[in-house]
Amino acid sequence: MSSNRFHLAIEAGDLKKTVDWYKDVLGCEIDMAEEGKWQDINFWGNELTLHASEPRSSKGNERNRHKVDMGEVCVPHFGVHLSMDAYKQVKANVVASNGFLDDPYIRFEGTAYQQETFFVEDPNFNVLEIKHMVSDRN
Repeated sequence: MSSNRFHLAIEAGDLKKTVDWYKDVLGCEIDMAEEGKWQDINFWGNELTLHASEPRSSKGNERNRHKVDMGEVCVPHFGVHLSMDAYKQVKANVVASNGFLDDPYIRFEGTAYQQETFFVEDPNFNVLEIKHMVSDRN
């Protein structure tokens, strides 16, 4: 059994504010919704459901970070692999909005896993990794 779509549901805090961020900054399209309760987002072919919740007032305690080649990444996080054109567009949108949690950098340089990656936070402090893989390993 296999599937080529992934579904993830997360707390969004202020639903309108968070939906607008996914549309305006990341360029995602909205899908079905239950007004004021949840909103499905087309997250590059995957289904991300943003659920209205009590907005987080801060990141909480210091983020848990794990060492990964040339950096310490926040865990938990979720993300997406994009084409270079889509990656550049999202990166420019992030620069024009609230900026990066972790600035773009190259990981696993010189290997089949080489990637440029950056981390951002949505308005409810969920952490996302946006990356472009140099080679297609599929």
